[in-house]
Amino acid sequence: MDDPAAPTTTSVEVDSIIRRLSLLRSADGGAVDPEMAPLFPGYRFDTRLVAGITPIERGGPLDFQIFRPDGMRGWIVNLTVRGAGEIFDGEDRFRVETGDLVLFPPGAIHDYGRAGDADAWWHRWIYFQPRASWSTWLTWKEARGPLFVQRGGEARRLSELDRLFAEVAAWSVNNDLLSMELAMNDLERIVLLLARNDRSEVPAGRFDERLLMACKFVTDNLHRPLSVAEIAQKVCLSPSRLAHLFTQTLGRSILKWREEQMIQFACQLLLVSPSPIKQIAAQVGFEDPLYFSRVFRRYTGCSPRAFRSEHGRSHERGETWTVPPVRTVIPQPTASAYSRPRTTS
Repeated sequence: MDDPAAPTTTSVEVDSIIRRLSLLRSADGGAVDPEMAPLFPGYRFDTRLVAGITPIERGGPLDFQIFRPDGMRGWIVNLTVRGAGEIFDGEDRFRVETGDLVLFPPGAIHDYGRAGDADAWWHRWIYFQPRASWSTWLTWKEARGPLFVQRGGEARRLSELDRLFAEVAAWSVNNDLLSMELAMNDLERIVLLLARNDRSEVPAGRFDERLLMACKFVTDNLHRPLSVAEIAQKVCLSPSRLAHLFTQTLGRSILKWREEQMIQFACQLLLVSPSPIKQIAAQVGFEDPLYFSRVFRRYTGCSPRAFRSEHGRSHERGETWTVPPVRTVIPQPTASAYSRPRTTS
């Protein structure tokens, strides 16, 4: 049964989205509203943090099944704020209702939509690349295949999570480094609250503090070349032990992780700095700007110049330092993100 109650701020936000969707339906070949674009299939998430809310209503323009068989490169956390959805975990389907959360790790299948007997499914979502220190907090007790689930609790908990999800989305649309840090700080609070609520025991040996020291050393020195040997020496580990810890804990090599951080930082600089792309490449540790462009395209699907042109528009509007009205963020196209028609059981 659908829960008609939703936090007031969410209802106001959804009213705005529904009005925009109505305008899209009535438009005759007009330009697509850029703020609505991420709610439809055919878009990919790049290395940045992005967030939004998807208000699905029975028979509405968003009432379709999302199917990404290869998942995504980053993590997605999903919070149901109204109605019910149905999610496939690779073997079986399970239901989520108001207050439930689902955590999709990188590479996990995305196959979900409104539950057939529900009139609506409103869900907030955040796509992110976690900080290294979050590693032990992103495992919950209830697992459905590769996915993790937390079931809804008291109304106060839902209200707090709804507010934090909305703040992450609001801060992340600002094209300045401090706003992105504020978005990440709100997201870290969400991750901590969910880990505390789950009270999962951390497996012995799962996380080595020297790994966190290595991550900090890398991010503090993105502007210059680093070898695995130098990083290992800094944290008093052998290169082979450090390499093993990185692969075991973060699921990738230390050089791959470093490259991801370089591209993520480049995305932020392209949005806030008028510096030439060649200079930005050097700032984030790429000596060859052509190689930088190739790596950047591999992660984001476009060139640095195209990324700046596409995502730098809000910077030209001169946004303020206060939290703006909550709105969605435009991810980038992906070949693996597409929809298929909804099927009802």
